[in-house]
Amino acid sequence: MVQQVRMTVLGREYTLDLSGKLTGYWLVFLRLLVGWWFLHEGLNKYATPGSFGAGWFLEKRGTIVSPVLNAFAGGTTEAAIDALVPLGELLIGVGLILGALTRTAAFFGAFMMFVFYFGSEHWRRGLVNGDLLGLVLFVTIIVFGAGRVWGIDSYLETTSTVRDRPWLRYLLG
Repeated sequence: MVQQVRMTVLGREYTLDLSGKLTGYWLVFLRLLVGWWFLHEGLNKYATPGSFGAGWFLEKRGTIVSPVLNAFAGGTTEAAIDALVPLGELLIGVGLILGALTRTAAFFGAFMMFVFYFGSEHWRRGLVNGDLLGLVLFVTIIVFGAGRVWGIDSYLETTSTVRDRPWLRYLLG
């Protein structure tokens, strides 16, 4: 049995043939694994108040994105980021586990991993690390529309709201 993933990228339709049920199971496994990872990280930050502070990457010097991150260091912006990172991890984890707004959740997860990868100094010790692998996992979830396999997105895409507004498919899947 051959499964197909249909996606629209920049207005052009693409169809990717996937071989057998194994591919679908693998996508669900990746989505659940990454979802649990982020849900767990978010819950840990709430369970141990004060354990997370954004200052470690906002105040770095000499990284690729440090000029941008330094603008957010200190004051109310840093306090907002201290609150938004755990909340974002929690929402990304829930979205991936449920398969709801999967591409949106994965996009924000990829954004966070991009900032963590280029904002930290771990890449100086080697280009491949956990942050880069997390970024790759999120991009994989986006590309394959992993929410369409045993996720709420598979139901949402059949509704008239999404059929009448095809651009919503960019947020789902």
